[in-house]
Amino acid sequence: MYIGRQIVVLMALAALAGGGYTLYQDHVNRAADTGGGRSPSRPRTTTVETALAETRTLVERVEAVGTTRALQSVDIVPLAEGRLVELNIEPGAEVGEGAVLARLDSEIEESTLEEAEALLTERDSRLARSNTLMRSNASTVSTATLEQVRSERAVAAAAVNRARRRFEDRTVRAPFSGVLGIRRVDLGARVDTSTVLATLDDLSKVEIEFSLPETVYGQIHEGQRVAATSAAFADRTFTGTVVAVDSRVDSASRAFRVRARVPNADRALPVGMFMRLDLELADRQGIVVPEEALAVEGGEPFVFVVVDGKADRRPVETGLRRNGLIEIVDGIAAGDEVVTRGIQSVRDGAGVTVLKTVGPQTSPQSKAPALPATEQAATETPQAAGPLTDTGGATTAPTRGRSRS
Repeated sequence: MYIGRQIVVLMALAALAGGGYTLYQDHVNRAADTGGGRSPSRPRTTTVETALAETRTLVERVEAVGTTRALQSVDIVPLAEGRLVELNIEPGAEVGEGAVLARLDSEIEESTLEEAEALLTERDSRLARSNTLMRSNASTVSTATLEQVRSERAVAAAAVNRARRRFEDRTVRAPFSGVLGIRRVDLGARVDTSTVLATLDDLSKVEIEFSLPETVYGQIHEGQRVAATSAAFADRTFTGTVVAVDSRVDSASRAFRVRARVPNADRALPVGMFMRLDLELADRQGIVVPEEALAVEGGEPFVFVVVDGKADRRPVETGLRRNGLIEIVDGIAAGDEVVTRGIQSVRDGAGVTVLKTVGPQTSPQSKAPALPATEQAATETPQAAGPLTDTGGATTAPTRGRSRS
């Protein structure tokens, strides 16, 4: 019996607590509807910050990674075998075309050349005497004899050329102007035609080879501008152009190869360096707003536009997204005033009080990256405050935004 009374008391207390909570909630809701005790005749407003939708130049870009390669690159190897008696290879040194890089011992070849030249001189004298006798109609020289002398002289000349070539092959020269790599042999070493003495790279310009997906094949062409960056030069951008587009798409990776050429007058870029590339595909005019103006509810993006002091909810279609700005493809027009701050408290059709209105170009989160002078001149338009770029790929970026509860 005692336990039964306790249960009854507990149930009564729970009922009282539930009733009290219901009365409290009803009071809170009435206070909210009347503006916290204010006169219900005054409409509720929300203080917000807004921004004006702007027309800008939208630049579609595609990113890639690649590796640098020299404009010309060879392994320096001798054309003969022998012992190195001279070695003029200093790592990192620039040499001109035809510069002597190494010499092999050449005593035998030099003697062979002297012997061949002496024989040629004797054949020249013999041919000259035969021609003189032939002109004087001397019976001692026949036409057949003269032809034989001429043939012997030609053989001697060929021997000289052969001996001279073998002698010249004992000297290793630079085939073009470039920068020498680390030497791989020492003076006095015996080498043959397969021994690599060093590397020679023409670094006046470097080529960057990279791959792109087949989806952008028709948008890549020779002469297209390329901006390349490297972790080794964080504050520097190397600008070049596309010089070659492969005619085949790899069937496994569904990508094709592209080569871009970048000036390298100061020889800053070596061969084999990893580079990040940014290619401009196309540009067009579009409407942009700050990213914070976009909200998402139920997977559908929307913005609030201030019209006659009230918030008008507009479903929108988004496009490119970059540096705190987002493109609005459909749903608003240039010059529309969209809510950027206080959007969580705004309701469709409710009154708003605008605290401050800014344009996307003045938002601290929406500064576009600085462009080279030539690129900026090419992309500026009278109504555009600056280029909005997309480096996430060749296709439109997916819609993102804050969710509303």
